[in-house]
Amino acid sequence: MSNASTTSTGARPTLAAVARLAGVSNSTASLAFSGTGPVSEATRERVLAAAKELNYAGPDPRARSLRRGRSGIVGVVMEERVRDAFRDPIKIALLDGISEELGSIDAGLLILTDAGEAAQRIEDAPMDAVVLVGCSPRLDESVAMLKQRRIPLVAIEGDPADGVPTIAQDNREATRVAAQHLFDLGHRDVALVTLPLTRDRGRGPLTPHHATTASSTTAAERLAGARDVFPDARGRTTRGSFVEEGRLAGEALLADPATRPTAIIAQSDLLAAGVIRAAEELGLAVPDDVSVVGFDGVRVDGLWPYDLTTLVQPAVDKGRAAGRAIVAMLDGQEARPTSFTSVFHRGNTTAPPRPAR
Repeated sequence: MSNASTTSTGARPTLAAVARLAGVSNSTASLAFSGTGPVSEATRERVLAAAKELNYAGPDPRARSLRRGRSGIVGVVMEERVRDAFRDPIKIALLDGISEELGSIDAGLLILTDAGEAAQRIEDAPMDAVVLVGCSPRLDESVAMLKQRRIPLVAIEGDPADGVPTIAQDNREATRVAAQHLFDLGHRDVALVTLPLTRDRGRGPLTPHHATTASSTTAAERLAGARDVFPDARGRTTRGSFVEEGRLAGEALLADPATRPTAIIAQSDLLAAGVIRAAEELGLAVPDDVSVVGFDGVRVDGLWPYDLTTLVQPAVDKGRAAGRAIVAMLDGQEARPTSFTSVFHRGNTTAPPRPAR
């Protein structure tokens, strides 16, 4: 049925149509073809079966918005390992947004990291355009090489080289709003649980050195926002936005009653969920004994009955904005920087601190 319909109209099937038929997101369908992401074999077979039914052979390098001879591939560069990125719902939402917009030019995604041998691939991979996701100034040399090759570049957050349009997020101001919320409730002893701040993605106490040498723009901006309100806030750094990392950090901060803060600001909802788990394991009540704030606005499995106080960021919209910018640049148009604003959501995980005994 599908082959006959497609052939009779003369229209070439698209990756988006394949994704719909397979019941997966556009980014998952793209990765099933490129082989660069952690897509299960069952999902890959389902995507390929849908492609066969629609007579879809893969991304067309001669798609209407791409000049003849282009590869039909858009690179997405991330700082963390690919398998870690696919455990982060925000990264998945960004990829979905990017792939939705790139569906109009039928381009596939190539996922790259800036670590090890993969960094070399950034400079020589056959790509028509590149999206940098949260990448730091360490990529300046690779960015310069890509610009020399006249490959269009767009950055989602991060700190790219001059001339690269950025899809920005109000990380500092949003975190300042959350910190002010805690201050207004009466909290004065507030601790932080941060995303990785440095390239080694080390776990441990938050030190002054972290703030001055931070390579992650997103984490550094959220740290600055919290310290706009609580300048002496201590904390813990983590290896990534994972519940277990939040649990370990929360345990370290909450175990000793003599040094226990009355509130914790976590730089992601997954980290915040881990902090709540640590509090429960220590016999503490949230928010009566400790208030917890997150960032992202994602659904975290197993968090009920908590409604997390958090900053809701429009991750899919950010991805779409990056995708639109890429499409425009490939069409010879100028892509302008875009900035997004988070929305503060007050849930049931924050409350005034207990009166001192």
